[in-house]
Amino acid sequence: MKKILVETSARHIHVTQETLEILCGKGAKLEVKAMLSQPGQFVSTTRLDLIGPKRSISGVSILGPVRKENQVEVSLTDARTLGVSAPVRESGDIKGSAPIKVVGPCGEVELTEGLIAAKRHIHMTPADAEEFGVKNGEIVKVATGREGRKVIFDDVVVRVRDDFKLAMHIDTDESNAAMCSGEVYGEIVK
Repeated sequence: MKKILVETSARHIHVTQETLEILCGKGAKLEVKAMLSQPGQFVSTTRLDLIGPKRSISGVSILGPVRKENQVEVSLTDARTLGVSAPVRESGDIKGSAPIKVVGPCGEVELTEGLIAAKRHIHMTPADAEEFGVKNGEIVKVATGREGRKVIFDDVVVRVRDDFKLAMHIDTDESNAAMCSGEVYGEIVK
């Protein structure tokens, strides 16, 4: 069976244009630092600080382009560091999630919700889904990792869209547990 590239999704922030302008100044735009594997997505040159009740984390990347809602994605270790309880959710499912303060060079925003630990997931096109015999929203298991730290990740959600490129995303905690640095592949286990 075809293998799936496993990528580590480090902590990051998605912002609306309105929030970007509060944090970085009127008319602010995100500049591309590096393109990501998903078409049209990029790491920007802008860095922000997350302020939790316990501690802060500085220099967190904003991913672009801007979105319709603000969302902050951290690992569960990051959440503990900040002193917040981050629910494990699919991207975009922020209703009732954790609050967080975000600070930029020109201002700050108190998000009443929006901080999550992203549920591990696989991006696929409809053609990929057909090849793997899965459908959008299906939960699968994926075997991955390096020798001495191989794991099978359960509860991996399949996300299918025409504009996706085949890749699995895990957070830094999960990546460290399986030694998934560099180019690592996984395989769906049925």
